[in-house]
Amino acid sequence: MVQALILTGFGINCEEEFAAAYRLAGAEATIVHLNQVLLGHVSIHDYDILNFPGGFSFGDDLGSGVVLANKLRYRQTPSGRTLLDDIKEFIANGKFVMGICNGFQVLVKLGLLPNLSGNVTPEVTLTHNASGRYEDRWVRLKVNPNAHTPFLKGIDTMEVPVRHGEGRLVISGADTLAHIQDKALNCLTYIGYDDSPTDVYPHNPNGADLNCAGLTDPTGQVFGLMPHPEAFLSLYNHPDWARRKRLNRGISEEGDGLKLFRNIVEHVQGQRAEAVPQEASQFSS
Repeated sequence: MVQALILTGFGINCEEEFAAAYRLAGAEATIVHLNQVLLGHVSIHDYDILNFPGGFSFGDDLGSGVVLANKLRYRQTPSGRTLLDDIKEFIANGKFVMGICNGFQVLVKLGLLPNLSGNVTPEVTLTHNASGRYEDRWVRLKVNPNAHTPFLKGIDTMEVPVRHGEGRLVISGADTLAHIQDKALNCLTYIGYDDSPTDVYPHNPNGADLNCAGLTDPTGQVFGLMPHPEAFLSLYNHPDWARRKRLNRGISEEGDGLKLFRNIVEHVQGQRAEAVPQEASQFSS
């Protein structure tokens, strides 16, 4: 079974929704306090997908995700390595990392997203919403058709909620912006009712550059987004579910967000299925 590790602690508060999403998608989800990893009691290498949920790590006191990112970058485990060292090895081994909301902020502050240079140094940032306030609303997203990540396979548009105060992606420098676009790392875009990218509030809830709601790294293995797909797993999570059900009795009872989790679980399962015949042929030769 696909193994998803979900970190919690220090103000993270969306771990149960995250775990529910993976379980509905057919994976085994394990929630652990980050200290269990930092103390060497749990190894991320025993898992297929490493997940950073939303919440308010360290109260966002120095900015969303800043303190947690520094903890991952500098705090040494009993082996003498940092967790960032382990994450880089985890990715090099072909495994996957996802961060949602505060988790996305952590990945950006760490430099794991977009990681154009490959040096894991911060290249963009996430800062206070242009509205100057916390935004808690539903938004519509368009998947970049040129994005190369299994998380978004077969998805065109999706509707999910946002709940953040610092979700505005800021890309400093024309070269960085151009490289992100050229490599299609801006994988999710806020859209209006006509499915066109928009910078108009509230369809774009934070004023992000490129109207961007999510990023991948060049490998497609690291994925982060500000909206919360784990908060829309069932039709009945949506405030408009009753009217939609009346208008379309055959409507799916799955929420838009669940497809994203099914995608990555099925992808890992597919990788394993491909590896088995190769291993068998090695033994038979």
